[in-house]
Amino acid sequence: MLEVLVLYYTRHGTTAQLAREIALGIDSVKGVSARLRTVPAVSANTEATESDIPTDGPPYAEPADLKECAGLAIGSPTRFGNMAAAMKYFIDGTVANWLAGDLINKPFCVFTSTSSLHGGQETTLTTMALPLIHHGMLWLGIPYSEQALHDTTTGGTPYGVTHWAGTKGHNPLSEHEKALARAQGVRLAKATLALQHMSKH
Repeated sequence: MLEVLVLYYTRHGTTAQLAREIALGIDSVKGVSARLRTVPAVSANTEATESDIPTDGPPYAEPADLKECAGLAIGSPTRFGNMAAAMKYFIDGTVANWLAGDLINKPFCVFTSTSSLHGGQETTLTTMALPLIHHGMLWLGIPYSEQALHDTTTGGTPYGVTHWAGTKGHNPLSEHEKALARAQGVRLAKATLALQHMSKH
C-alpha cells in the first residue's frame, strides 16, 4: 500500500476540511492511502512552545513522513498572498530531506483557503510549490477536464484546489470545491501509482 502524505496547517479549520476531502479522493484509489499530518503554530514570542502532541486532529509531521510518502498534498491558509509562517517554518526545516533526495520524482499538489475571493490564492499555491520543485518533486494541478473548474464561483484554480472561506471564515466548502478537492486527491493517487510503476521498469 502506497501512502500519500496530506500535510496542512489550519487556523480556523477550513484548510483542514480541504485536506480531508483530498484524503477521501486519495483513499478511493485502490493501492493508495492518505496519511494526514499537520504542523504546529509559530509564535512571535520566542519562548512560546507548542506541545509535542496536538490537542486534537492528526499528529505533527516529521521528516520521516516526507521520506516514507510516495506523494504529497500540502496546504496552508493564505497570508498576504503567501503560505502561513507555520508551514514555511516546517519546509525550511527539510534540508536533510533535500540532501538525501527523499522527495525526488514524487508527485505533489497544493491547496489553500482564503478569506477573500481574490486574496492571493494562486500566489499562495505557487509559494508552496516552489520549495517542492527544489526538492525535485513533480507538480500536479487540476485540468480543465474537471467540469467543476469551469462552473465554480467560489474557489478552485488549475494550480490546485482552493476555498473561499469569507472574511469571518463562515463559508462552508462549496460542492464545486469538494468535487475539485476529491478529484485532486484521485489524480495525485493515480500519478503516485503510475510513477511507482515506472520506477520499477
